[in-house]
Amino acid sequence: MNNERHILSAFDRDLETVQALVVKMGGMVESAIHDAAIALETRDGELADDIRRRDKAVDALEHQINEEAARLIALRAPRATDLRMVLSVIKISHILERVGDYAKNIAKRSDVLAEMPAIEGAGMALRRMSATVEAMMKDALDSYIQRDAALAADVRKRDLEVDQMYNALFREFLTHMMEDPRNITACMHLHFIAKNIERMGDHATGIAEQVIYLATGELPDEPRPKGESVPRMEGA
Repeated sequence: MNNERHILSAFDRDLETVQALVVKMGGMVESAIHDAAIALETRDGELADDIRRRDKAVDALEHQINEEAARLIALRAPRATDLRMVLSVIKISHILERVGDYAKNIAKRSDVLAEMPAIEGAGMALRRMSATVEAMMKDALDSYIQRDAALAADVRKRDLEVDQMYNALFREFLTHMMEDPRNITACMHLHFIAKNIERMGDHATGIAEQVIYLATGELPDEPRPKGESVPRMEGA
């Protein structure tokens, strides 16, 4: 009995260590989302370059989390509920790595857009959309730390707002392209950025769904609320 208690406490300690790495990774990704939107709106090439460099640290942290989680499974042989927690660590770190990639892609396109005439209001609108996703990501990670299924469910509902913002921006960029063909290239880049931000929202929702699964043992039954779909631009 004492040995089992010792094994459980060792597992809990190891799990806390790897979960702390996930929280650290989440903070890095939140910063990348925030800074990518600023770099886009202010045409800050140095900040865009910094975001791209920082993505390597996010990738390295995902690798470290995967190694620690694999070691934890091999060493502690966790039971069903504990195993679910370890697997969620792996899934969430992978989601965060993907979001970091989207932030890096936005930074890359920001450099290209800085050489083109600005599309009026686009930077501000995309920053507003990005701020919504950043808040979703923060709440998704907070819900994970606190095992708060209600907060996770709220994050899941807010994905609809992001979809609606994306659809409105899509139509706005299309209008700019139709009014002046010289806007086409810039608006294509801006559309890809809007799509990346929309996908970040989907990934924040994915983290929220993992939290609901951890807290209740079941994934949500009802499909995610989604905005009306719009045609996709070529290459999106």
